Amino acid sequence: MKNLRLVCMLSIVILLTMNSGYAQFNRKTIKHDNKRMAGYRGKKSKFSKANRYNSIGISVNALNYYGDLSPSPSKASTDISFTKPGFGISFTHRFGPRYSLQASFMYGTISGSDAESAKQSDLSNGVYRYKRNLSFRNHIKELTVVGVFDLFENQSTYVSRVKWTPYAYVGVTLFLHNPQAKAPSTDLQGNPLPEAGKYVDLRPLGTEGQYSNLASTDVNYGIKPYSLLQMAIPFGLGARFKLNEVMDLWADLGFRYTFTDYLDDVSQNYVSLTKLNSPLAQAMSYRTNELYNGNPPNPVPSGIPGVNVEAGYGSEYPTNKRGSKNQNDVYMVTSIKLTYILNATFHRAKFR
Repeated sequence: MKNLRLVCMLSIVILLTMNSGYAQFNRKTIKHDNKRMAGYRGKKSKFSKANRYNSIGISVNALNYYGDLSPSPSKASTDISFTKPGFGISFTHRFGPRYSLQASFMYGTISGSDAESAKQSDLSNGVYRYKRNLSFRNHIKELTVVGVFDLFENQSTYVSRVKWTPYAYVGVTLFLHNPQAKAPSTDLQGNPLPEAGKYVDLRPLGTEGQYSNLASTDVNYGIKPYSLLQMAIPFGLGARFKLNEVMDLWADLGFRYTFTDYLDDVSQNYVSLTKLNSPLAQAMSYRTNELYNGNPPNPVPSGIPGVNVEAGYGSEYPTNKRGSKNQNDVYMVTSIKLTYILNATFHRAKFR
């Protein structure tokens, strides 16, 4: 009996010891699992470098022009009917919860026309612009690098990025341009032009005397040919929307503040038509006579035999302004862009 009691007591002690050991082992296991879970979160936090992802995009753009051939002298004046399309590609590197660096290439067109945009009811400026009768188009090829700043930050991976966020951007643009205009059927003396009805490059013509021998007393004396390679400051606002794990839709409105006044080939004063280098240059510099079949209502001699010009246009005089050289040209870009995250597959595999 005593032996039975002893066996029972030993069994109870062994069971209690085993239970205590198991409890300690269980606590160690839980603690270990917690560490593993903490480690898992640590990997995710480490992997938050995943918010440093790259993406590529394509965009459809609309371009508008602000300059000397706008409907009015106001900086905010443009003719929406002259909105032209553009197309672009982009590469974006996201390197923080709010910040991205984006490089893009865009091809687009801007244009303007006095005859179609000038408000003749505006007696102070519209009538003058209508009589000037200039027009242009310009194909723009731009390379732009901007910093993009999100309003809502994303501390997580690309998968958990915010559903949408407003953003702002600013940077630098390098662009090529080439203003052109359609040649009239005849020169100012009524002789047929070989280029009639075709778009011709305006810069080589020197329509404001860039390639002429101007006297030191001429208003445009010292004028230089403008460069077709120019810089601009791009800036704008937009919003980005998450479509799925790897695709975003961007929509923004921005401006390119340029450092040239010659997107439209118009900036300074008229020069004497006799100082221009060819009949084509004369016909593209002064186009008022086209409105009156060569017989302007207020004629003054042009210096070209048999050709009169409208008073205030097409002749050398300090107040005979062809454009306004005090304001550089600006163009606006409205953009809809679709982007795809490039390294999503790599991130997903690493995360698993």
